[in-house]
Amino acid sequence: MTIIRQLLFSLLLMPVCAFSMTAGATYFGISGAVFTSSNSAEGNQIFMFGRNAFGRLKLLGSYPTGGLGTGSGLGNQGAVVLSHNRQWLFTVNAGSDDISVFSVSRHGLKLVDVEPSGGDRPVSLAVDGDLLYVLNAGSDSISGFTLNEKGDLSPLADSTRSLSGVGTAPAQISFTPWGDALVVTEKATNLISVFLLDDEGLPGNAVLNASEGVTPFGFGFDRRGHLLVSEAAGGAPEASSVSSYRINRQGSLEVISGAVASTQTAACWLLVSKNGRVAFTTNTGSSTLSAYDIRRNGKISLKQEDGVAANTLAGSRPIDMAQSGNGRFVYALSAAGGSISAFYVNHRGQLKPITSVQGLVETINGLAAF
Repeated sequence: MTIIRQLLFSLLLMPVCAFSMTAGATYFGISGAVFTSSNSAEGNQIFMFGRNAFGRLKLLGSYPTGGLGTGSGLGNQGAVVLSHNRQWLFTVNAGSDDISVFSVSRHGLKLVDVEPSGGDRPVSLAVDGDLLYVLNAGSDSISGFTLNEKGDLSPLADSTRSLSGVGTAPAQISFTPWGDALVVTEKATNLISVFLLDDEGLPGNAVLNASEGVTPFGFGFDRRGHLLVSEAAGGAPEASSVSSYRINRQGSLEVISGAVASTQTAACWLLVSKNGRVAFTTNTGSSTLSAYDIRRNGKISLKQEDGVAANTLAGSRPIDMAQSGNGRFVYALSAAGGSISAFYVNHRGQLKPITSVQGLVETINGLAAF
């Protein structure tokens, strides 16, 4: 099964030209879409934006999730995620402790299921094929689900596992590229938990690894499966960093590059580019993005000496990122002021600002795109 998952992951990294599965075609009369959630305590909803060929966004609609947000920050990454085949969109409802599933079609989104998250205050989701895992920050646990062809979620028996303790302030959950393990970052404990999965998708107990930097937060993987983690340093001024690791078969982490400084503040969210050569972080305290070059062996280095790859809107305090399916555009979400900053990515991985979206609700959380 491991070999099959490796092949599937390689196929997913192939360039995709447009929103639909047909090369050169478009969907909704445009080239792609971006999704975020309102996280409103009065009723959560998904905002769907169409993306044109130049990376500009236009609101296409809003869709109630059937659940509630919290109306405040979640300290998370991965609240809104897409299935690899782009058929399903998932979001957390942290205020009502459940998960919503939408089908994605040329007509927009359709709510198909709402299921209890199996814990308290879900903040992050991970999907791999017909498996979905949720990170429940309020109960310091993870729980699994299976997804059927209709988009219905069913709890995966005996899949709930505890994190390292109580009050861990977890930020993100994600499958490894080969689908054989789950990774979770714990902000309060400075730990990175790895859960090895068996052939049924059931996790073992957490393998606990000390983070190289303080406050591990968002993370992603390069094309060779190296793990890259942003480190917010508790929000200390100009103290953020990123580390890279190799995940061993036993779930332990081997440091490749440890706590490479960005000179920016509160690097919380991390995105690895589609080609796996650059990692971007959003620096909430600096209202900037940083970029790191990634070598074949997983070593990383800061791309710009001052750590500023791009600026978001003044005072915007960016909190999440997503990249278009064709890899040409990066979007940064900011709850402060309610905006999505848009950037064109050139062949060197450099960011060039393009028209941004403003005037969104200031409770927004989570970002997904293709």
